[in-house]
Amino acid sequence: MNDDLWSQHHFRGHEIKISGFETEINDIKEIMGFIKDLTDKNDCTVQLMRARGIAGEKHALQATAQAIKAFERNENTAKDLGLEICLRASAQRQISKALKILGINKGKNDLCVVAVDGGKSVQKKLENVLGPEQKVLKPDIEVLQELYQISPLEIESAGDMERVMVERSAILNLEL
Repeated sequence: MNDDLWSQHHFRGHEIKISGFETEINDIKEIMGFIKDLTDKNDCTVQLMRARGIAGEKHALQATAQAIKAFERNENTAKDLGLEICLRASAQRQISKALKILGINKGKNDLCVVAVDGGKSVQKKLENVLGPEQKVLKPDIEVLQELYQISPLEIESAGDMERVMVERSAILNLEL
């Protein structure tokens, strides 16, 4: 286990860890069962999202912070914190749309993994199953522009793609 591969943050009494993995998923039900088992046994949240729809670590962190706040205020859309993180990261109101953008697939996946209150044992188990951490959280501007219909002008006015996505998830928060 390598702590340097996970960015660590604290927000409102929660420990948030974010990392990226390049992994092969042969059985979606099996991996989701593993995640459910892991989170139930460790009283934590783990969300796997396709990294291609994440504009960087700040984007994932902002979505996680907004999801935590939504649960604190009883303003959450999803019943599960992980799914709320996915909703916020995708800047969508509908779970089905969020999963279409950020949901994992069978086969090769570049994943953004967010763990809330998981601790080192959860981190180690995730690394054992998902493989070594990879630098997959570097945004692919063209993919993100297509996924979210982002114009070059919007990127220019925000400064960069990560800021566009942080702003979009913040705007969604205001609209909800």
